[in-house]
Amino acid sequence: MSLYLVGQNIDKAKSHYQAEKGQLVQLMRGIYVDAADDANAVVLKHAVRIANYLYPTAYLSAASAVLLGPTRDGRLFLSGRRSQRTRIRSLEIIQNPAPDKPSIGNAVIDDGMGEFHVKVSAMRQRFLEAFRVRSEHAASIDDDMRDAIRTRLIAEFGSPKGAADAVWALARENAWYKEGEQAERFLLHAPSFKTVRNEAAIDLIVAWHGVAIGNLVHDGFEWRWNPAKTKGPALIRQTTPGALPPFIVSLLPEGWLETVLRNEDERTMLRSGKRYMSNITIVEQERELKEIAPDVLVRPLSDFTRDGVFIGRYRGPSRDTLETSFEKNLADLYASADTPRLSGIQIKAPMYLDKDGDLSASTSMPFTHILKPAGKSGFEALPVIEWLSLQLGKAVGFTVPSIAFVEMPDNMPPALLVERFDIRTSAEDQRRLAMEDLCSVLDLPPELKYSGTMERIAHAVRSLSTSPEADLLGILKRALFAWLIADGDMHLKNMALLKIADPGDDFFRSVRVAPLYDAVTTRVFPRLQDDRMALKLNGKNSRLRRADFRALATTVGIRAGDADAAIDQIVDALNTALITASLPKLHYYGDDGQVMAKKMLAVVKGQLDGFS
Repeated sequence: MSLYLVGQNIDKAKSHYQAEKGQLVQLMRGIYVDAADDANAVVLKHAVRIANYLYPTAYLSAASAVLLGPTRDGRLFLSGRRSQRTRIRSLEIIQNPAPDKPSIGNAVIDDGMGEFHVKVSAMRQRFLEAFRVRSEHAASIDDDMRDAIRTRLIAEFGSPKGAADAVWALARENAWYKEGEQAERFLLHAPSFKTVRNEAAIDLIVAWHGVAIGNLVHDGFEWRWNPAKTKGPALIRQTTPGALPPFIVSLLPEGWLETVLRNEDERTMLRSGKRYMSNITIVEQERELKEIAPDVLVRPLSDFTRDGVFIGRYRGPSRDTLETSFEKNLADLYASADTPRLSGIQIKAPMYLDKDGDLSASTSMPFTHILKPAGKSGFEALPVIEWLSLQLGKAVGFTVPSIAFVEMPDNMPPALLVERFDIRTSAEDQRRLAMEDLCSVLDLPPELKYSGTMERIAHAVRSLSTSPEADLLGILKRALFAWLIADGDMHLKNMALLKIADPGDDFFRSVRVAPLYDAVTTRVFPRLQDDRMALKLNGKNSRLRRADFRALATTVGIRAGDADAAIDQIVDALNTALITASLPKLHYYGDDGQVMAKKMLAVVKGQLDGFS
């Protein structure tokens, strides 16, 4: 495995030439790896060398000063002139401001490329760092590390009192008075009793594909993520001390389902359900993991689809028009903790398609498909519009999930059935899959899903994707497609990365932009006639022209020729697709399903005619 640093073991011209030839892959400016190597493994192996290259005046601190390397979950802790985070594939470099008068020592590192010297926090400062308030650096120093440093200081200064005096001297120089008090207390009176447990505290086991990967602990005040010491890629990261990790937040119900469940907070929401998207299970007892059926595709939806219509047997929720509503039936379905939880505003139900073509609610059964029934208050044709939108997306070259119309009972408009693409496709499939939406990737709460920009998305994807050039071009196409079909709801939760790891691997072999999903022409619905793009590009979310998409391409590093070819391909393919676009034959499309479909196609035609 080879790492190349411009100015150290390769010159700028040679690195650029070899990258153009496909021999090297650029991770970020000045940093390259061999194209044939596992970039994630290279980055972690040479993490300290990379950090020293990027931030030569910073020094290793907190847990990284103890380990002289990154933590097991790929974090490397530095102290320097400012507070900042840098993500390079599986490595996250976390830097906090250094004290005015640090106590620093020297260490020697050999990562296979030869020895080099780095600065690290000395023992006294390391001990004080362990007691910083609400600090991710402090949280990285576990109890074993803290006890080991205490023992080392006492041995150096002869007694707990001598060690406390020495630590206090450094604390006063840097005005770390609270840290000094905590450190002195720990040195002189190390805890020897069992802490009284808050009965409101919870300890939840998080499993991925049925294997525990860590614990979510809430002490009654804040969250703590404790990754398990098992093999596997780092899927969940706690980026803000005390807060629920963004990946977990992205799984939680919102909108209609959040209202139905009536959960008071994140704690009750997580305790009320067990099963989530991305093959995630969250339980209180380990034995519960064995009771939950894995989400594995038994038969593909295509086996039970004819001309766009589901031909299996629907055995899901129905509507009794005299006694209750369809929404109430769905609410009753979600009352069971064994019913998978879904995020998103739209009403939807988790379903299981068995080998015989029976489609039923996935309570206590594998969760293989998502049913999206008709909406209300003018959104009855939502499944129809989404079906057409995805068909257009497929026609212009996007990968889309398998979909089909389901003719519903009780004279209801048709529902849309969508096959999950983030689950295993057979019992023999041993891949580990996860889907992380862009809200989670950008560490933003769901309520800020409309606040991003396409440029910010592209920069984030570039650093994480295993095929960055293809994915950047895909993001450009995705933005253009959303504009041309008048999709005003392509927000950060409607775009995601699909991550795939092979059995036994510690890294994701594939991190790519997920297939097209939740694409809808919003401008045909009530009060959305003037809907704009959900995410800005080139500083705009309306009246977009070719020049705006070319500007996006330039900003994110897509070659002008490639951008123009992609734009032309999308426009030409969409014009062609509009000519043949039509709905399947159904007994009942609702009162305005077909009318709305014609309106949608007219809107798309207008967008195409106005694009230049």
